[in-house]
Amino acid sequence: MPTMTLSIPPDLYRKMKEHPEIKWSEVARRAIAEYLRELENSRSEMSMAEFRGLLSKEILDEVTSTPNETYEKYYKKMRELEWERTESFTTRTS
Repeated sequence: MPTMTLSIPPDLYRKMKEHPEIKWSEVARRAIAEYLRELENSRSEMSMAEFRGLLSKEILDEVTSTPNETYEKYYKKMRELEWERTESFTTRTS
């Protein structure tokens, strides 16, 4: 198992030493695992309103003022390029 070294403030270390019965590495392991679970869940569950809240006003104004046809044109172009990329990769490896 990989090893990780943590730096903690002296006052926190003193409080931890008051509880030698606790396996602090296990507490840290569980806290990291829980944080990662929350991080992964928050990514998949972000609402459109939350996403818009992350954008700057300038970007949001540009996105909302751009006609849908522009996005459709670039989407089609991206899809064609991706097809060419994957098809050429398949051809080279066959």
